[in-house]
Amino acid sequence: MAWQWFHRLGSPRWFYEKTTPWLPWLSLVSLVLLLGGGIWGLAFSPADFKQGNSYRIIYIHVPAAFLALAGYYIMAIAGAIGLIWKMKLSFMVMKSAAPLGAVLTFVALVTGSIWGKPTWGTWWEWDARITSMLILFFLYLGIIALQQAYQHRDSADKASAVLALVGTVNIPIIYKSVDWWYTLHQPASIKFTGKSTIDPSMLYPLLTMVIGFYVFYALALLLYTRLEILRRESRTQWVADLVNANAQQSPGGE
Repeated sequence: MAWQWFHRLGSPRWFYEKTTPWLPWLSLVSLVLLLGGGIWGLAFSPADFKQGNSYRIIYIHVPAAFLALAGYYIMAIAGAIGLIWKMKLSFMVMKSAAPLGAVLTFVALVTGSIWGKPTWGTWWEWDARITSMLILFFLYLGIIALQQAYQHRDSADKASAVLALVGTVNIPIIYKSVDWWYTLHQPASIKFTGKSTIDPSMLYPLLTMVIGFYVFYALALLLYTRLEILRRESRTQWVADLVNANAQQSPGGE
């Protein structure tokens, strides 16, 4: 049963049809979490005793950084599945995850720079964490570039998947950079195996924002993947039927 479900998941049509009811719920949940967490963190959390109110950028910076790393694993795993089991859908997920990851990494770098100015006295420092995050940004851009560089889609997908898998060696470096080298970054404040060093009044809105970012990422990835499915399956009968059905339901349709 699990193997049958796995292969069914590889069907672009099945995926498109099954994810349609998820979209409004994911939209609602992400909106509630992001608005609630943002207002909670920006308006009601206390000021930090050292950094004052400048620390509040953490509610954007940390969730974006978390997802930039997790999103790369999602992209690499999708690429590996495509290489091993030849699933078209997994390559579509991989391609859709690349621009999302690039945007999140860019947001993490920019917000980190803004946060670093009042905290460290500089906009940029070539320490291990920042440099490895910049490499992550270039890896995402590399996947996007490879998708555009090849005329044949299969070649583009395979080359992108190989680069995505090779680039995974950078993710543990990012995670452990503050432990392996001296950096301006402090050790992780949120710990899942020990006691977190951040006060609960700041931690709970941060966790709300992290969850909200993850739900929004899932929504955006689904939307990008569904769009990619329509592009790649545009000549199939089921997409033609879907377009005709939507045209009939639209105002003025016959």
